[in-house]
Amino acid sequence: MQTKVAIVTGAGSGIGLATAKRLFDLDFAIVGVGRDAAKLTHLADELGKDSVEVVAIDVRSEDAPKRIVQATLDRFGAIHALVNNAGVGSPKPLHETDDDALDYFLDLMLRAPFRICREAIPHMLAGSSVVNVTSTFAHIGGRRGGAYSAAKGGLKSLTEHMACEYGPRGIRSNCVAPGVTMTDMVRHRFEDETFKRNTVETTPYPRLAEPEDMAATIAFLCSPGSEMINGQSIVVDGGWTNSKYLSPRATTTIWTDPV
Repeated sequence: MQTKVAIVTGAGSGIGLATAKRLFDLDFAIVGVGRDAAKLTHLADELGKDSVEVVAIDVRSEDAPKRIVQATLDRFGAIHALVNNAGVGSPKPLHETDDDALDYFLDLMLRAPFRICREAIPHMLAGSSVVNVTSTFAHIGGRRGGAYSAAKGGLKSLTEHMACEYGPRGIRSNCVAPGVTMTDMVRHRFEDETFKRNTVETTPYPRLAEPEDMAATIAFLCSPGSEMINGQSIVVDGGWTNSKYLSPRATTTIWTDPV
């Protein structure tokens, strides 16, 4: 029987879908938020409609925070965990990013989670947890980061503020920072041999991350076992960020001058 309640944005696919399933297995009722109503309906059918509420909405919408939180309270009466996961990839460098792209990235991955947190926090009690999904690009400089890096770095700083502000009330706030993760949004990029090499040959672990790896870390941060973790960012990338690893293949490749 589900005894707790979790809101998960971007729940229709990828990390959000894996997280909803993992939290459900840990006795959370799920409020799945996303733009694709059909995917959310499939999630509810799979997990059981008695323990799943779906809110099909673009989290950037002005009424999204109120609708999400109100739907949660109307259905389940409480909020024990909030996972802000909705996002996009494929950014461009700063000099190639126009204002429309800048606004889109910031609205989706900084303004939206800010507003959802602001709406949810008053209804969260001691023992509750907020997990904001950021990125390795919130920790290091990366090529082509642009507005994506700005949004994810801002979300990390927001999370640290929330930990300080609401931690005394027993509400913990943390980040999970995924490295390259084999979601549908990312998988096609491995058709680009340069992207593939830059990822595989610099990761000191024999496989790349799957959505379930992120879900396991997020679920841990929503569990009693993480009670003393607050204001932290857990990077889940197989060691890519904190090492200067090059595979044997990379170190024995003949270097050529760029054309």
